[in-house]
Amino acid sequence: MHKKLTVLALAAAALATGACVTVIDAGDGGDYAWTGNGAQPFDGAREQCRDRAGDKEGTTAFITCMSEKGWTRTDD
Repeated sequence: MHKKLTVLALAAAALATGACVTVIDAGDGGDYAWTGNGAQPFDGAREQCRDRAGDKEGTTAFITCMSEKGWTRTDD
């Protein structure tokens, strides 16, 4: 029993310290999911990319900007 608890505790700790984040954003009706691993904070990155590339988050310019900030879009 003790061994199972140790394994579960280690698994929980690994998950808690993971740097990968997924954000579901319904910004322009596209309902895109953005995944970032060591990325800049999402809200700041999105605002900077909106300023640079416009509000349409499905455009190549916006996706490229987000990618430069550590975010990858998936179509979910």
